[in-house]
Amino acid sequence: MAKTKFAYFCQSCGYESAKWLGKCPSCGQWNTFAEEIIEKASTSVPDWKAPSTSLQRSNKPVQVADITYHEEHRVLTPDKEFNRVLGGGVVPGSLVLIGGEPGIGKSTLMLQLALNMPNLKVLYVSGEESEMQIKMRAERLTQPSPEGKAFEKLKAGNSPAHIPGDGRAGAYILTETATQNIFKQIEQLQPDLVVIDSIQTLHSAHIESTPGSVSQVRECTAELLRFAKETSTPVFLIGHITKDGMIAGPKILEHMVDTVLQFEGDRHHVYRILRAVKNRFGSASELGIYEMLGEGLREVSNPSEILLSQRDEPLSGITISATLEGLRPMLIETQALVSTSAYGTPQRTATGFDTRRMSMLLAVLEKRCGFRLGAKDVFLNITGGIRVEDPAIDLGLAAAIISSHEDIPISSKVCFAGEIGLSGEIRAVNRVEQRIAEAQKLGFEQIFISKYNLPKAGDKKRIDFSRSTIDVKTVGNIEEVFGLLFG
Repeated sequence: MAKTKFAYFCQSCGYESAKWLGKCPSCGQWNTFAEEIIEKASTSVPDWKAPSTSLQRSNKPVQVADITYHEEHRVLTPDKEFNRVLGGGVVPGSLVLIGGEPGIGKSTLMLQLALNMPNLKVLYVSGEESEMQIKMRAERLTQPSPEGKAFEKLKAGNSPAHIPGDGRAGAYILTETATQNIFKQIEQLQPDLVVIDSIQTLHSAHIESTPGSVSQVRECTAELLRFAKETSTPVFLIGHITKDGMIAGPKILEHMVDTVLQFEGDRHHVYRILRAVKNRFGSASELGIYEMLGEGLREVSNPSEILLSQRDEPLSGITISATLEGLRPMLIETQALVSTSAYGTPQRTATGFDTRRMSMLLAVLEKRCGFRLGAKDVFLNITGGIRVEDPAIDLGLAAAIISSHEDIPISSKVCFAGEIGLSGEIRAVNRVEQRIAEAQKLGFEQIFISKYNLPKAGDKKRIDFSRSTIDVKTVGNIEEVFGLLFG
């Protein structure tokens, strides 16, 4: 018998210590260490075997030139937003972690994905809900295929219950938390895709701690990682988050998986945002937008239309900025409110924007343009509930602040794309052609960009504005912008 050993883990960050500590040296939290019983790693072998068709990897070192490369074959899902965030589809053998607040729609997104892929055999493993609860949710989800409307009576027990499709493929539901039993069912079913809801509910018999502990989450993830890599089966993990918004469990969990997706949004609003935090197979700055309806999540193909409000009359303090999220250009509405401070210290509040960068913009406006904003309350808001880190919205925010300060509205047919420097200059932004094309497609008549976006003499990458029906205004400093806007 292998001798068991004890260890202390920080329940906040996963730091391991041989003895109990009052304060975690890694994250600085107090009274977060808990004792857990762990066994030797040599006994932690999952009770499953890979199919004979899986690739047998050699343990010998191989030169890079001798490695045979095959173009990766991605599995396209019916959800275009999900494909975009993943980098073009699901990569075989990948391990994807999806985190988000309770009730945000993580289980709905994964169950909807499993039900809408009739050509694949999908195993949905749930450790939080019963089969009847999953069936109730599945009945109200929108199904593109006619077989998705009919469901068999799900049988109680630990065997996968099948939601019927063509007799071979379709969605299978398994309510189980023990990894050994899950791998036995996987060996019998041999699914094309596996969904785990959630990783914090699983437990391995090789670890004697409770489900959700640091060692259990790490061990269960390691077993699923080995299964995904050796069988080339994609695995999706749903993870809980802490009160700080971080994914619960050890930090190594995010390092072990291939892709980390964050499902964001306010439960009191209908729009949800799926953001890629880490992606080994694509861009880590992609973003997908969904609308939460009674029959499930609906993908939003043109987010600019929902981020722009329809106004009947011009209002001061509102501008439109052209931003980029990954490869997608979007036009968002930026709002500003400037009022006289009723207290001694003025308030500086920003929603969806960095407060420190807002303070920098206010300092530039006061120093370079002469606007007295030191005794004013300034509030900024990015509509739609999204957070923007693109510096190209600096020009639009500065114009909104001055519009609210002077109470002069800006035309709703004008948009902005430029970064503001500390000396008041308008700096160039990347991929300005896509921003201009998006503004032109949505019917805008004028866009302000930096004159440094114009090509220099002899530059091969020349920007042709002659074909654009939109009026492109090139400016060099912020005083020039305000002169054209406010006269």
